[in-house]
Amino acid sequence: MPLNTVLIIVCSVMGAMAAALGIKLFLIKKSAREIRESLEEKLSENTNTPISVSSGDKDIRSLAASLNVQLEILNEKRHIYEQGDSELKRAITNISHDLRTPLTAICGYLDLLERESDSQEISGYIKIIKNRTEAMKKLTEELFGYSVIMAGESRLEIKPLTVNDVLEESIAAFYAALTDKGILPNIDITQKKITRNADRSALSRVFANLLNNAAKYSDGDLDIALKENGEIIFANTASGLDEVQVGRLFERFYTVEAGRCSTGLGLAIAKSLTEGMGGSIEAKYVKGRIIVNITLSAIF
Repeated sequence: MPLNTVLIIVCSVMGAMAAALGIKLFLIKKSAREIRESLEEKLSENTNTPISVSSGDKDIRSLAASLNVQLEILNEKRHIYEQGDSELKRAITNISHDLRTPLTAICGYLDLLERESDSQEISGYIKIIKNRTEAMKKLTEELFGYSVIMAGESRLEIKPLTVNDVLEESIAAFYAALTDKGILPNIDITQKKITRNADRSALSRVFANLLNNAAKYSDGDLDIALKENGEIIFANTASGLDEVQVGRLFERFYTVEAGRCSTGLGLAIAKSLTEGMGGSIEAKYVKGRIIVNITLSAIF
C-alpha cells in the first residue's frame, strides 16, 4: 500500500477520534452545566425533584445519582431542623405560660399576705404559694434535665444491674403519690432476677417519669409488670386521650391539655435515657388504655 494512502487513512482515523473526543468533551461540559444549574436550583428552591442529565455517560449519570442521594439527606436534615425550630418556638410559648402562671399567683398571694392580719388566712396563702413554687421547681428541673441530656453532659454509667430492684424502689417511692390520686397499682414482677446493662440513676429516672405520667393520665388504674423475658410494661386506662396523642407522648415539648403544668419533656427524657442505654421504649393506645413497653440491652 502506497505511503500516501497510509498517511491519509491514519489522518482520517485520528481526525475521527479527535471529532469523537470533541463531541464527548462538549457533552461532558453540557452535562456539567446541567448538573450545576440543577443543583443551584434545588438548593435555592428546596424542591424534591431529582437532578437529571441528558448525557448517557454512565459516570456522569452516576455522579448525578450520588448528588441526588446527598440532596435527599440534606432535605431530611433541613426538615428535622425546621421541625425542631418550630417545636422550640412552641415550647418557649408554652413554658413561658407555664412559668408565668405560678409566678403571677405567688406575687398575688404575697400582696395579700402584706395586707392580711388573720393568721389562718396567712397559712392558707402560704400553702398556695408553696404549691405554686413546687410547680415552678418541677418545670425548671425538667428543662435543666433535658438540656443536660441533649448536650451530652450526662454520661451514663452502663453496667449490669438487677431491674427488679430498681423497679421495686421506684414504685415504692411513688406509691404514696399514686394512692393520693386514688390509683392502687397492680404489680406483677417476676421472681426471676432480670439482669440488664443499664445506668441505675437513668433507669430510675425513666421509671419515675412513667409513673408520673400514669398519675397524670390514668382513670384510676395502673398495671406494672416485669416479665421473665425482661420486658417492662406500664399500662393504664386513659379515656381522656386518643391514639394520636399517645403516639406523640415521647415527642419533646409535646403536652396534652389534660396534663398541663408540664414542659412535655418528661417522656422525651425517658426515651432519650432508654435509647442511651441501648434499649427501646414505645407507647400504644389499645381500647382506651396506654401501654408502654420497655426493653433493655441484654447481657451476653
